[in-house]
Amino acid sequence: MTPSRRSVAAGLAAALLSPAVARAQGKSEISVSRAYGLIYMVTHVIEKRRLIEAHAARLGVPDLKVNWVNFGGGGAQTDALLAGGVDIVNSGIGNLLLLWDRTKGGVKGIVGTAGQPLLLITRDPRIKGLADFGPGDKIAVPTVRVSTHAVVLQMAAAQAFGPENWARLDPYTVQMSPPDGAVALANPQHEVRTHFSAPPYDQIELKTVPGARVILSSTDVVGGPLAQAQFFTTTRFAQANPALVEALKAATQEAIAFIKADTPAAIEIYREVNRDKTPADELLALLRLPHMLDFIAAPQGTMTIARHLHRIGTIKTMPKAWTDFYLPVAHDLPGT
Repeated sequence: MTPSRRSVAAGLAAALLSPAVARAQGKSEISVSRAYGLIYMVTHVIEKRRLIEAHAARLGVPDLKVNWVNFGGGGAQTDALLAGGVDIVNSGIGNLLLLWDRTKGGVKGIVGTAGQPLLLITRDPRIKGLADFGPGDKIAVPTVRVSTHAVVLQMAAAQAFGPENWARLDPYTVQMSPPDGAVALANPQHEVRTHFSAPPYDQIELKTVPGARVILSSTDVVGGPLAQAQFFTTTRFAQANPALVEALKAATQEAIAFIKADTPAAIEIYREVNRDKTPADELLALLRLPHMLDFIAAPQGTMTIARHLHRIGTIKTMPKAWTDFYLPVAHDLPGT
């Protein structure tokens, strides 16, 4: 975390913990952020079908206005949340745990949205495994050190080289949004020859970039599904807007059911909202691959990430269970 982000986080933590802070009023307009890629399809369906607005009206908040904001990565999203620029973000578990820890529980999850695998892809013929990375190599991740991609890479390094060498690959990571990482990998002249990629960019890279191949999968490292994206917010917002938090959970569950019941229609929504020109039949084939329809409301693999981040000192407080960093609205879900 940069000094500026530390200072903002500290300020937010103080505000959230101060008894002098007046409870915020319920809101009739909210801003929700997300990044780019197929793993955010749930948010695209929610936006296009106006599901938050519908469930909010059912719960007594009529005429809610929802503004959707796109960011290149989770770091920019969390900065916006800390600064008050957005009310809710959809980002990785590393970012959620970092803010939960820094704000002493002042930021918590609402509901999960995606658990698809991430793939470490390289076009460098010299790279056969993690041991081959060295000076001059660059690995694109959404946010250095704290994005889900970066954390999984640390865990892979610990498994490959020993727990004390978890940071061995950190010096080679560079911060790039998923689409920018895909563009870099496709350019044979670009210095970034390895990308820790997410759908649909990973499959596009494997199909179109000469020599592109998979070095590892997040599923292999974590041992199962992993919460690539989830909604989270400040506890102050949640306490002041319980109906909106409940509406978001219901909207997410409805969107997940819609994606699985009518995947072609969901793909068209994704293509429109995300302005993705990938042919629909290619995206449908991608989503038929193993685990690619793992849009999951229950947080997955979060305690595995928490244990790693606590062991290396990124978070100071070790949660006893995933429910520590998720709001009560999610506690009925079968999270891990």
